Amino acid sequence: MSDNSIVVGALSTAQSAPQDVLARLTPLGWRGGLIAIALGMMASFFAFGYFAIYWRNADMDFMVVYNALLLNDGRPQEFFDHPAYLTILSVKYAFQGLHAIGLLDAYSLRSIPPAGDVAAFDAAMTHAVRAGRLVALATAIIVVLAFAALIRPLLRDWRVALLATCAFAFSGGVAVHMRILRSEMVAGSMVTLALLVLIGQCLRGSLWRPFALGAVALLSVLALENKVHVIPLLIAFPLLALAFGEIEARSVPFWRSSRLAWVIATATGVLAALLIWLVAPILAAGFDPANLAASHLQAPLLGRFGSYQIGLLAYTALVAVIFAITRKVSAAETATALFALAGGAALGLLALDIVFNPANAVAVLNPVEKMQNFSALPDASSGNLSAVIELFAGIFIAVLERYSFVFYTSARPTVFVLWLVLAGIVYALWIRKWQLALQAALLVGVAACIDTLGVPRGLKSEYFILSDPFIIIAAALLLDQLEQVTRMRWALTTGIALVVAHVVVAHPEPIKMVTKKSGPEFVCYWNQLYEPLLPMPWCAQPAIKPLGTN
Repeated sequence: MSDNSIVVGALSTAQSAPQDVLARLTPLGWRGGLIAIALGMMASFFAFGYFAIYWRNADMDFMVVYNALLLNDGRPQEFFDHPAYLTILSVKYAFQGLHAIGLLDAYSLRSIPPAGDVAAFDAAMTHAVRAGRLVALATAIIVVLAFAALIRPLLRDWRVALLATCAFAFSGGVAVHMRILRSEMVAGSMVTLALLVLIGQCLRGSLWRPFALGAVALLSVLALENKVHVIPLLIAFPLLALAFGEIEARSVPFWRSSRLAWVIATATGVLAALLIWLVAPILAAGFDPANLAASHLQAPLLGRFGSYQIGLLAYTALVAVIFAITRKVSAAETATALFALAGGAALGLLALDIVFNPANAVAVLNPVEKMQNFSALPDASSGNLSAVIELFAGIFIAVLERYSFVFYTSARPTVFVLWLVLAGIVYALWIRKWQLALQAALLVGVAACIDTLGVPRGLKSEYFILSDPFIIIAAALLLDQLEQVTRMRWALTTGIALVVAHVVVAHPEPIKMVTKKSGPEFVCYWNQLYEPLLPMPWCAQPAIKPLGTN
């Protein structure tokens, strides 16, 4: 008897178990389930977050709100650490819209009363911060619905897609970010949506695939514009594309034989060239020596600014060609895809022109150097190999402790999903589904790598939005293709436990936020640095610059 026969025989003993566990876990259907998820998010937001005192999450609520107030006052952006560009823009335009319809008076810096009038100042800041929190909630709901729309076509069973959406909506990262203003939410979400589009295009060919890949490039650049720390995730994309390439990924007949294929390729190339020409001033600003010096970047990687960026472009193009050769993608489609990738990236960079500041261009185009400015890793340049090994061994052990949940508890329910993913990978190998196991293992590996980079900075709940989606997508792919597990006796109990765990375990941090007894004094440590024109009433230091100066 073969190993597969043993496994099938073991599963057959569970015939008395419910035959459709997924149906029992998704009783409201697709639309009803999504509505319930959105309503649950809103209930959580208003119960634990919206009404919290305005300075409770000052880092980074204040940075984002302050810079939005600056922009609405006609002043330049001052915060470029991440650089949080899109988050600041979204709050800026939300403030303008709310002010236009008479719902927000505190929409610009000049509309904030002086700190000496404590009651008026507190009221204005409360309205501004709460308006910003509504932007965070709207962003989270939109991203969750977009996640649902993009993951459903990847899976055979919509119920698996709905469960994955629920896991994402109530993951530790989303649970934290939907009530605060930070750069990770937009950046991590853009990466997640880009990944889902990428996987879909690698699984099967289509007429629109080259342009969908252009959308992947667009989303990737937009993610960088909000947090440069996503660059390791984006570097993994080409390798993930190779892992997800299927036989069905070969070009559709249009790209193989139509005379119009090369016409479209040429037109796409011309459009990409036009976009690159339009973005040339932004590229020049990002590598301008004066702007680089003003941004106080660390020494450039490989000794020269722009070196590794060229290498990453070449690496992406090389993997695209390898994919085309191994998956029988036509030359016309390959050329169109490469042009679309270039055009999508250029279009993403053009977003910096909405409210242009050269510091944003420097950050986005030099992400590794920008990350080095805030690196919490000790300097390992002394050449002491044993110290380097000890350093990363300690970090790796810290990651494993967090994944155990037992040795290091956290408000991260996705850890429980990870346990099942690891078991699913072993089971997929057991039944010889090699590619599925590889795909899931790579997704988990990418999540582990980004978590490893986050450990030196404490791997806070805010960082989970960068890695949790990779684990959730891996779980969805495994559950969708290993449908045997839904017929096991413990399947329904495990499913219910996971849903409950996500809702319960995701809430300690939000509850802690609204029940804290500490005061706002911590803001004074960085108030003058990050808000030089907006002194807080409880801080002794005055504003660095008078309000009437630039």
